Amino acid sequence: MLDLAERLSARVEGDVMLDAFSRGRYATDASFYQMMPLGVLCPKSEDDILAAIDIAREQRIPILPRGGGTSQCGQTVNEALVLDNTQYFNDILELDVENMRCVVRPGIVLDELNRALAPHGLWFPVDVSTASRATIGGMTGNNSCGGKSIHFGMMRDNVLSIEAILADGSKHHFGVGRNDQNAAYAGLQDDLLRLGAREADEIAARFPNVMRRVGGYNIDALVPGVAPQNLAHLLVGSEGTLAYSTAIELKLWPLISGKALGVCHFPTFYQAMDAAQHLVKLKPQGVELVDDTMIALARDIPQFRKTVEEFVTGAPEALLLVEFIEGDAAANAAKLRRLEEMMGDLGFSWKGTGKKWGGVTPVTDAGLQGRIAELRKSGLNIMMSMKDEGKPVSFVEDCAVELPDLAEYTAGLTEIFERHGTKGTWYAHASVGCLHVRPVLNLKLDQDVRTMREIAEQCFDLVARYKGSHSGEHGDGIVRSEFHEKMFGPRMVANFEEVKRRLDPDGLFNPGKITNPPKMDDRSLFRYTPTYGVKDFETALDWSAFPGSAGGFQGAVEMCNNNGACRKLKGGVMCPSFRVTRREQDLTRGRANTLRLAISGQLGPDAFTSDEMAETMKLCVSCKGCKHECPTGVDMARMKIEVQAARAKKHGISVHDRLVGYLPRYAVWASKVPFLMNLRNRVPLLARLMERPTGFTAKRALPRWHARPFRDDEVKARGDVRAVLFADSFNRYFEPENLRAAVRVLQAAGVSVEVVKPLRGVRPLCCGRTFLSAGLVDEARAEAERLVEALTPYAEKGIPIIGLEPSCLLTLRDEIPALLPGAATAKVAEHALMFEEYIARQKDNPAFKLKLKSPAPKVLLHGHCHQKAMQVMSAVEQTLAMLSDTKIEKIESSCCGMAGAFGYGVDTHEISLKMGEMGVLPAARAADADTIIVADGTSCRHQIEENTPRAPIHVARLLEMALE
Repeated sequence: MLDLAERLSARVEGDVMLDAFSRGRYATDASFYQMMPLGVLCPKSEDDILAAIDIAREQRIPILPRGGGTSQCGQTVNEALVLDNTQYFNDILELDVENMRCVVRPGIVLDELNRALAPHGLWFPVDVSTASRATIGGMTGNNSCGGKSIHFGMMRDNVLSIEAILADGSKHHFGVGRNDQNAAYAGLQDDLLRLGAREADEIAARFPNVMRRVGGYNIDALVPGVAPQNLAHLLVGSEGTLAYSTAIELKLWPLISGKALGVCHFPTFYQAMDAAQHLVKLKPQGVELVDDTMIALARDIPQFRKTVEEFVTGAPEALLLVEFIEGDAAANAAKLRRLEEMMGDLGFSWKGTGKKWGGVTPVTDAGLQGRIAELRKSGLNIMMSMKDEGKPVSFVEDCAVELPDLAEYTAGLTEIFERHGTKGTWYAHASVGCLHVRPVLNLKLDQDVRTMREIAEQCFDLVARYKGSHSGEHGDGIVRSEFHEKMFGPRMVANFEEVKRRLDPDGLFNPGKITNPPKMDDRSLFRYTPTYGVKDFETALDWSAFPGSAGGFQGAVEMCNNNGACRKLKGGVMCPSFRVTRREQDLTRGRANTLRLAISGQLGPDAFTSDEMAETMKLCVSCKGCKHECPTGVDMARMKIEVQAARAKKHGISVHDRLVGYLPRYAVWASKVPFLMNLRNRVPLLARLMERPTGFTAKRALPRWHARPFRDDEVKARGDVRAVLFADSFNRYFEPENLRAAVRVLQAAGVSVEVVKPLRGVRPLCCGRTFLSAGLVDEARAEAERLVEALTPYAEKGIPIIGLEPSCLLTLRDEIPALLPGAATAKVAEHALMFEEYIARQKDNPAFKLKLKSPAPKVLLHGHCHQKAMQVMSAVEQTLAMLSDTKIEKIESSCCGMAGAFGYGVDTHEISLKMGEMGVLPAARAADADTIIVADGTSCRHQIEENTPRAPIHVARLLEMALE
């Protein structure tokens, strides 16, 4: 290993990682397998790749090219040198708009490519559900398909050529035509075409006659008469086992505009499957299945709950989403009418009962279409959001049969599952007869592993009976490669091996996939091996909603199924640190994998409290984006608290963390000498001198202590109390004008409000968040106890508890229930509201009279991460909509980057600035002078004010300005 590290470091520019923590983060993909790689390289150039192949060949070390690491079948795990193309090797090399083609590096993500193509009216239409993180290289290696393949074809149909490096280090252009100037390539081409001619009859007899066939190698591309013969298509679907693709030429299509969606409701699953063969006659661009299990699970996920209510009528057992792109609204409307007529012809009516109930919900609104598409794309991961030990397992999940056989085939699968005491979760590309079905199993149990094997054997026998494809979309990997002989016969398997030997004679590239595979149920290759286990340990927070050791913490960590949704680079919040660094380490998935390996002892003793674990968590800004946006609900912000608490208990905390954590305790005294406390900001030399001992960067001004902090006795209730105000430490001591503005607005609306005061002692109340950020859980719990104790009498009377700072008020709903589980805490959490939530809920209250005028022609709104994660941004927008003559525009951005004390750290402030530059800071700079910028978060306002010419305000101050 040392020799490998030295040789790689001497010859490559890219990042070389051979430590256990880094290798562990690449040991899994979205399958249930785990194989520890020998090392990881993030190449920056072709020269890096050539050097790595050369060194690996000499040292007889396998090479594994890797994209987003989202493979379902174990294609992207191996005991090899992993080359991660996503960090650097990800650009567009050539774009030919006129001829609708482009050439890209393999590491470019599909969504990023399409964002670059959109201004030119073009797109790449192989729209896989993992488009936000799937790379073109990975899609090529997998022969990906997507939901619109019936219209646009699969990856193979849209790859024109590939530049690739063979195991001997030679570079070749794989495509149409012959290159006699390259004798090695010409000889390779001759050999492969001879194989195609020799095996033409066997290929015709053995390859299934379905569109969705991605199993084995595409040697049908070598058969005479295939015009034109394109050797690139042999590399498509080869899962990195034949060559290393360095540049991929793609066929592009005109951008789609004007879609229509018909949501067909069915009373039974069988009827939906039977109807698919009829609905495709209308020539839609896709027909997608959503079953009742997915509907129920989506309803339990905050991100999707509202969307489900918008498009699901009644209680269907299955939906078929039928999408049309006819070019204009009138033609789309005609298709929807024809769809409704066809559903009627099939015997379904909204007025019907039993098996006659059903119909079409037309969806023409582009926004709702997008939300439905997002739900559908997250389908497989929604299925994985079950918190039980048993999970839907991917191993027979994307077989494909011809449409007339689909209903009977699914009935046969259901019978197999029931025979083995389980059930399947269903999700499908019904238009092409390709099913995503996952039996629910617990692969930590020997019995369930045996059951998986039996189900696989029986399901593939069923597929063969219907002359279908056992691998219809997600490839072969470890799961399906061993079944090639059952599906194709021994002669075809020998052909695959001949192709592998001709291109990669020494088995350098990703061995054990497609040819010479291990058994799919070899538990030594599983994520959860027979010896896997987590020793019990005491946790700081309540994890009882999950199974497993450490009070359920194990189960919470294991909720990460490696789907990689956190790798998205645009939209939503998560994962802001990854968007800056592009490193697997700085990713929700990477952190979750590191936690799982650490608590199960796979990274050595004391890994949970190690420096490496601290480094893994270092750039997590606790934005809670993952809590809302991760399809399986991984809450890394809460998990980080556990890590910090354990580390603080073992190693203590730094001066920096002590200054941050104990702020609410010393703030009472510091606020009495604001001139002294603010001196650091006015004297640059003092800031530089204090930088090392305090850990606060001299490049930023710290929050300014106010000369007149907020006092609880400033507010006196006028009559019976109708609301209570929680004055948080940040607004109390640094921006008291926000609390005073909130009181004025509430009083102007006729609300009798008072400030909650401690029942014990005189020190003001605090939520404990600063202590949590430093890992001081006992201190945080003490603060939480004081706060809950003081708020409980109000909550019991049903009095709303109002707060201004999202990170503080929303702690009452999130972290405090995990610190202090119990009825009183739950009651307080139920009544805790953001200022704008309270106002939005008074819409139909005649006693709430708030008369407002427009304070500005336009308001630019930035949402705090916790507002987004806890889904309270809509309340802010509803409140601002009361300003009838003011245009409201929301900044679409991830975390602002300040994130409490994160932006002030010596070693984190630069990352903080880069986060801000990804969205909020450019938007603030571009705002017109008469536009008011609103941001509820203290950190958000400081980030904007520090780095732009603008000074944002809290929404309470905006409403105060608008009071008549």
